[in-house]
Amino acid sequence: MSFLVPETGLLFWMLLAFGVVFFVLYKYGFPVITSMIDERKRFIDDALQNAKKANEQLAGIQRRGDELLKSAHDEQARIIRDAVAAREKLLAEAREKAHMESEKILQETRAVIRQEKEDALREIRAQVAELSLAIAEKVMRKELESDRQQQLYAKELADEAINEKLSAK
Repeated sequence: MSFLVPETGLLFWMLLAFGVVFFVLYKYGFPVITSMIDERKRFIDDALQNAKKANEQLAGIQRRGDELLKSAHDEQARIIRDAVAAREKLLAEAREKAHMESEKILQETRAVIRQEKEDALREIRAQVAELSLAIAEKVMRKELESDRQQQLYAKELADEAINEKLSAK
């Protein structure tokens, strides 16, 4: 007998055992295996579809997020522009108000200075008039013989009146 050539009886029994195992597997094993494979295939297909939907939703959410971010940036830029415009407006109003107030104060100061100047001139004129009257009165009281004597006497009286006024103050 040779190791490479099987005998017919052995061949028959091997075929019969193979047929019985194949029949049992065909009847009970293969349907379970194929149903498990089909179920696994459905599960994988469902998972792929869910993943595809999730990717689409994620892309939609990302687009919405980008749109929201863009609108937030636009809103931020608008708010900054509005704030800058409001600041400029307030500064312009403050400058205008300060200018108007300074003009008002300047006009009031000029009016006060003008009034004080007029009062000082009035007072000087009154003093000059008083001095002139006092000098004229004293000159008339004393009749002097010469013009030179009258001028010296008038000068002396003017100095005297000025000194009296200064000492009175």
